[in-house]
Amino acid sequence: MSEDKFSLSVEEKNDIVIIKTNGYINNMAGEQIAETCSKKIDAGIKKFLLDLEKSSIVNSIGVSIIIEIIEKLLEVNGHIGYYNLAPIVAKTFKIMGLVQYSTIYESEEDALSDMKSK
Repeated sequence: MSEDKFSLSVEEKNDIVIIKTNGYINNMAGEQIAETCSKKIDAGIKKFLLDLEKSSIVNSIGVSIIIEIIEKLLEVNGHIGYYNLAPIVAKTFKIMGLVQYSTIYESEEDALSDMKSK
């Protein structure tokens, strides 16, 4: 299996940071996501969405880094959500307990409308 180059793009809508990932989320990709979130949290932003449409695999290290992001957001009363998840990623997030402290959405529209009230 060839290692895909991971990339991400960041946009903001209504004080919500949307991070669109592209590629396998492992330790390197997870660190990029965490770094992006940390900078935004330091700038006072507390709401994040991950669009995982182009990331069909998240390994255990990627998940543990997302848990670290959740912990940081809990400290500042923030929230993170995800949408466009592959079924296996959604199942992994549920098994690992991420959905206790974050939300899986069906679409960007659902996510943005719900996140406004968080």
